[in-house]
Amino acid sequence: MFDRLKILYELQNLDDQLDELEELRGDLPNAVEALEEKITTMKSDVAAKEKERKDSLKKREENDEEIIKLKENQKRFKSQLYQVRNNKEYDALTKEIDHNEEQISKLEAENNTLADMSKKMTDEIEEITPQMDELKDELKAKEADLKEIIKTNEKEEAKLRKKRKEIEALTKKPDYSAYMRIRKAKKGKAVVTIKRSACSGCHNIVPSQRQLEIRRNTKLFFCEYCGRILVSTEVAETIDV
Repeated sequence: MFDRLKILYELQNLDDQLDELEELRGDLPNAVEALEEKITTMKSDVAAKEKERKDSLKKREENDEEIIKLKENQKRFKSQLYQVRNNKEYDALTKEIDHNEEQISKLEAENNTLADMSKKMTDEIEEITPQMDELKDELKAKEADLKEIIKTNEKEEAKLRKKRKEIEALTKKPDYSAYMRIRKAKKGKAVVTIKRSACSGCHNIVPSQRQLEIRRNTKLFFCEYCGRILVSTEVAETIDV
């Protein structure tokens, strides 16, 4: 049982050191991730606006072609007015002329709306682009800072992670499950010692009888207040910090 407790305490010690290296990075990883997400969102926004602008241009070109055809029809219909032989033919031609005029007016109005929308998309793209460029510069700077920190500590971190993997392999599954559950719930600190008769995790007094039982190193003991695993000083002293 002593070895099980020792392994858990050593695992905690390794995780403490890895946590310290993680803290050196500060909020940089989160900041980098947030900037990447923001830039991705902006890129998608710009792409959507650009597509809308291009679709608008294409639709206006199609409308222009249709307007040209309608105007040609208008000329033909108007020239035919001089050739009608009765009121019925005249009424039919004037009806076609009026219908074409309505279609031309409708398409021209649509083109005006599309032109306004296209200009709006262009203006918004021009507004977003410099903002996105600034974020890219900021991201580049933060990535460089993060890379420098990682590079400075990468050898030490690799050594610690390798050792942690070895210790994890020696840890009994129930012990490891309990350790990880508590570590997650208690901000990384799952295994603690008794200092001045108190749990060094929550600083609540551990009863004298319980302290004696813990010093025997015969089973896992959990703090009655915070739920952390308590180990004896003898166990802690076997680990090189």
